[in-house]
Amino acid sequence: MQHHDLEPHEKDRMPFLQLVPNLVTIAGMGIGLTSIRFAMDDRFELAVALILLSALIDGMDGLLARRLKATSDFGAELDSLSDFLCFGVAPGLLLYRFALGETHAFGWIFVLVYVGAACLRLARFNVMRSEPDSMRHFTGVPAPAGAGLALLPMFVTFAELGDARAVPVVVAFWLGFVGILMISRIKTFSPKAMRIPRGAVGFLLIGTVIAVGMVFTRIWLLMVILAAIYVVMLIPAIWKARGRLLRG
Repeated sequence: MQHHDLEPHEKDRMPFLQLVPNLVTIAGMGIGLTSIRFAMDDRFELAVALILLSALIDGMDGLLARRLKATSDFGAELDSLSDFLCFGVAPGLLLYRFALGETHAFGWIFVLVYVGAACLRLARFNVMRSEPDSMRHFTGVPAPAGAGLALLPMFVTFAELGDARAVPVVVAFWLGFVGILMISRIKTFSPKAMRIPRGAVGFLLIGTVIAVGMVFTRIWLLMVILAAIYVVMLIPAIWKARGRLLRG
């Protein structure tokens, strides 16, 4: 009798490990949105660092969900909403506050283009995530990578390679271009499908050591380099698509 009395009570409980991926997602969302608060206080380096941290956490929640066998439709939708806020809304507002505010309506239009593109990109990802090709490559630039590209003008400024605030029109057009890349039909690589040649493993390990060193010494220069490498990787796909970036 005691066993039967406990059963309904046990059904109302969920294993904590099943909640861990969603807790990580919510934590990443809070960190990403807090970057807006620091941007309002003109603490831009900290604001950008928080977005980078939220991108790192975004890569962890999906991995945790798969390892803990805690994947769910709810978790996937929560992750997409978090991505929209952290990698769509937050970078757009940061760039507007940092470099586009003086352009007034002109700069705001491109912020809307970028944020709208991020929303469309994530909506399409939700629809296509069950397709087999989604494991081999992404269609368009993913939201976290798009945020990294969008923030490139800030990386350049922080690395003292130039001052994006001196060319707000260029920053506005760059933001719009990144938005187009996010909703484009070009195929971009997925980390899940990456295969490293055995002969390149040593170079990858050494490169990782160098990157870790730069995180603590020249992090913004590292981000410029990583963004530049990603852009170079996109060039063949962009060239192949040319005038049909937005068509399949």
